[in-house]
Amino acid sequence: MSSRTRPVGAVHGADAIVVAAGASTRMGGTDKLAARVGDRPLLAWTLDALARSSSVSRMVVVTTAERISGIAEAAWLPDAVCAVVAGGPRRQDSVAAGAAALADGPVDGVILVHDGARPLVSLALVDAVAAATATHGAAIPVMPVADTLKRVEGGRVAATVDRTGLVAAQTPQGVRRDVLAAAYAAFPPDGPETWTDEAALLEACRIPVHAIPGEAANVKVTLPDDLRLVETALVHAGRIAAVPIAPWAARVGIGDDGHSFGPGSPLALGGVAIDGAPRLHGHSDGDVVLHAVCDALLGAAGLGDLGRLFPPGPATPAGIASAALLAECVRRVRAAGLLPLSVDITIVAARPRLAARLPEMREVIARVLAVPADRVSVKASTGNLAGWEGAGRGISARAIAVVGEASG
Repeated sequence: MSSRTRPVGAVHGADAIVVAAGASTRMGGTDKLAARVGDRPLLAWTLDALARSSSVSRMVVVTTAERISGIAEAAWLPDAVCAVVAGGPRRQDSVAAGAAALADGPVDGVILVHDGARPLVSLALVDAVAAATATHGAAIPVMPVADTLKRVEGGRVAATVDRTGLVAAQTPQGVRRDVLAAAYAAFPPDGPETWTDEAALLEACRIPVHAIPGEAANVKVTLPDDLRLVETALVHAGRIAAVPIAPWAARVGIGDDGHSFGPGSPLALGGVAIDGAPRLHGHSDGDVVLHAVCDALLGAAGLGDLGRLFPPGPATPAGIASAALLAECVRRVRAAGLLPLSVDITIVAARPRLAARLPEMREVIARVLAVPADRVSVKASTGNLAGWEGAGRGISARAIAVVGEASG
């Protein structure tokens, strides 16, 4: 079976199912959804993130039977939540319960399924998944797998797994109600098969699932340290009162990169595609701005440099988007217990004219770093038309990044 695609603009009126029935088995006995982040539980931040999206009109929270009354009566529950229902032992049981509570929606309406433990999802990602779902029938956000993968047997490495084409799935995952109904007709949710996510069910039905770029900041709280990272990220997004950054914990790194113009187009710069300008030569897409930011972040965190992490060769696919490299660098910085705080970038280029595109670059970089846009500065200079950049043979960029660890 297959889903039909259709053109669509902005989506309004999508329904969202928030899955919050897990056991938090890796949290050391702590219920992660009830864990305090600032002045509210983690689940409250997730619901707030979805409720702020203009794409979402109704939400259902699916939880355990014993949590229903506590959530339904909570003062922080957004008005968009129309029901709090009991889930089941498997994810698919919980999603089916949520879908049943939203059964009166349009036949071809969009349903978004989101993990209750992903509070940092951006409005842009929610809107993008909703729009892609309305167009293609089903959509998920994905992130490239950058680490080398190993298969372990009996405590020993048995083989290296080829990561070409591999991605990590995030939420929200979207599906049109008619498409989900077709999938349920083939594989009822209470059947013997177990699906790890909604996309797996659709794949089994041979229903195409459209993949869109995910976000490095859209982390799922799984381990105790994840809570601290989420809280600090919300602080720097201005969502909760600031916690102090110890002066000795702030670190500064500098990045520098330059590429000559090569064949083809468009130009990739600062995460933005500039049509009509030549592409920069390189093994990746040649985005010197994002490369400089990567090296600045890695240097500040003491994690080496971009060339060592992603050497040209089979392990780093030719033409890889530099935004994916930056997202992986951010992930590694966070894994080291640090958070990006700010970045200052200077681009040196005689061509093309960049002034009109700098605000867009700023927004893209801020989104990947999960910081407010006012923590990112992007400037451009002709370099007084000196050097190889001034002669119009290529572009260079320099970046200064500050990372830090919350004190206390």
